[in-house]
Amino acid sequence: MAKPVKAKKETWKKILTGLIAGLLNGLFGGGGGMAVVPCLTFICGYPVKKAHATAILIILPLSVLSGVIYFTFGKFDLKISLLVTAGVTAGGVVGAIFLKKLKNKVVTVIFSVVMAAAGVKMLFF
Repeated sequence: MAKPVKAKKETWKKILTGLIAGLLNGLFGGGGGMAVVPCLTFICGYPVKKAHATAILIILPLSVLSGVIYFTFGKFDLKISLLVTAGVTAGGVVGAIFLKKLKNKVVTVIFSVVMAAAGVKMLFF
């Protein structure tokens, strides 16, 4: 009888993670992935690399949906989007290759530094 309760609790944790990511992505036009990784790691208990890889897969449909909504409200620049998409695609492939080769601790440190730098940049610049 304990297994169904645990499974239900795990399902709700994943739904909560999705809600947080979706809210942030919808509010800021991105950034959901930065929330998904800590949520998957700390709330759902995923290993670091699995959390990062899962976040990448989650963010694709989330970003497409947010993009469609922004497009409908006239807040979308197709030319910029196409150029950035080319860079994001190349960077995503390289990042996925590095993720596979790096140790968990290194991935965590890099991710933490990037998040901290983004926070400092947003606060002061």
